[in-house]
Amino acid sequence: MRVSKRVRSRGLPALLVSTALLVGALSVGTVATAAPESGKAPAASGSVHAGHVMAASTRASGDDPDGDGYIPAVPQVTGVTPSDRTPPPAYFHEFQANCSATHTAPDDPIVYPGQPGKSHDHTFMGNRSTNAHSTTGSLYGGATACKAPADASAYWMPSLFKGDQKVLPVGPQVIYYKSGVTDYTSVRPFPKGLRFVVGDPMQTAGEFRAHKGFVEGWECGDSFFNTDIPASCPSRPDVQLNLRMQAPSCWDGKYLDTPDHRSHMAYPVVKPGTNDNMCPASHPVALPMIEFKMAWPVNGDMSQVRLASGRGYSFHYDFFNAWEERTLKALVDHCVVGGLQCDARGYDETHPQKGAVLNADYRLP
Repeated sequence: MRVSKRVRSRGLPALLVSTALLVGALSVGTVATAAPESGKAPAASGSVHAGHVMAASTRASGDDPDGDGYIPAVPQVTGVTPSDRTPPPAYFHEFQANCSATHTAPDDPIVYPGQPGKSHDHTFMGNRSTNAHSTTGSLYGGATACKAPADASAYWMPSLFKGDQKVLPVGPQVIYYKSGVTDYTSVRPFPKGLRFVVGDPMQTAGEFRAHKGFVEGWECGDSFFNTDIPASCPSRPDVQLNLRMQAPSCWDGKYLDTPDHRSHMAYPVVKPGTNDNMCPASHPVALPMIEFKMAWPVNGDMSQVRLASGRGYSFHYDFFNAWEERTLKALVDHCVVGGLQCDARGYDETHPQKGAVLNADYRLP
């Protein structure tokens, strides 16, 4: 039995976020059973993005056999009302997924599923098997370059070049799992198989700077908040090129993916009359907010440094969830919901009495 794919985007205009397209209000706390499919509207042809059109993938794949780009969650999450509660203050509510780069390839199993060589070059982290044919089933339980063996998720971004030389991040990179909403106690784990794209390779410098996921832009040495890769960086061993970018953390509860790879996700909104963040009614389910914190070993003359997707402001990244469910839930509950600042073991050194989630081998006991 399959879940109906009839819910569609209403084409609301983009706000400041170039990649967040909100769907219409959904009647989506409780888990619903799968409903029989009773018909489908035509799949969206692409996402309009400030004068650009990014093609939607509507090709049959292992997770989307009818190829319309909509992958329903089974079961769906319904009956959720966005939390506007203000819990006890907790400055931190996060844990880290420390994952190393594994390989590069001109593949993208989200945007171009089953089409090897079709995308610009990507640098993959986490799951060691990620390629154009990757599916939830092929990733789940696979070998990983993340410290926690239970994290078989795939993370990728456009490869960085200096001239013709590809430059890879060295060692485990910091991928934060945070609360994006004020009520950090309302955050729940990602559903298995959820995937999305953050940012847009076709965005302009202004759109990149205005993106809700923009944190500090490109930085090196004492240069911060750059929308493009700086022309030069101090030539010192301790200087690297850095970038931080946050993902949307509110889910519609309906789909694991949509044709534009964005519409099922949204950024939190500000509760009227406050400084509190909460999920919008259209995307009421609060999930962890992923934040990439990347570092590339390059400095000095940066005039030849570029991304495979183009200028620095074309930066974007992809996430494909393949965590083992019990481990992800334990980390989310202990660190995010628990209001702690955890490392990859789920340990907060400022609150040692709280203990760690994972053992010395980064596994759930």
